[in-house]
Amino acid sequence: MAVMIAVFVGGLMVGRTPEYLRKRIGFPEMRYVVLYALVAPTAVLGCAALAIALGEGQSSMGNPGPHGLTELVYAYTSNVNSNGSAMAGFNGATEFHNMLVTAAMLIGRYVPMVFLLALAGRLARQQPGVVTVGTLQARGVNFVALATGAALMLALLNFLSALSLGPLAEGLL
Repeated sequence: MAVMIAVFVGGLMVGRTPEYLRKRIGFPEMRYVVLYALVAPTAVLGCAALAIALGEGQSSMGNPGPHGLTELVYAYTSNVNSNGSAMAGFNGATEFHNMLVTAAMLIGRYVPMVFLLALAGRLARQQPGVVTVGTLQARGVNFVALATGAALMLALLNFLSALSLGPLAEGLL
């Protein structure tokens, strides 16, 4: 998906219609890419907000205030995207958190597959285009830098803001 974003941004930067693997990348294709990218942070923040709103979620935080918020958001982020670790002060071994983490994990890992398959189907229905001189080449150092930058920006925009809320609020208190 980061490559699709890099192709789209790169194509717009050079003033050409974005193409990848001889397929045009337009608004309908980018809609699936954006929906794919938004599922995980929505699942993390939605479940974390639900846990904070309910009393059972707050009782599992070992540290009150902003540090506890960071522990909670980290636990849900880790469960949706990785191996399911948590910080030392967070007690995730409750029935409430086990059920909510399971729901977040299912949403964050399986719903993006729907958008990925929809994008693949949309690209499969397209007729291959002709490669011209103006086509952005999806290879080389420049494209690798563009794709790496897109992946980094996507990750930072999704998770840095939520995980930095706790430390910033703790520093202000």
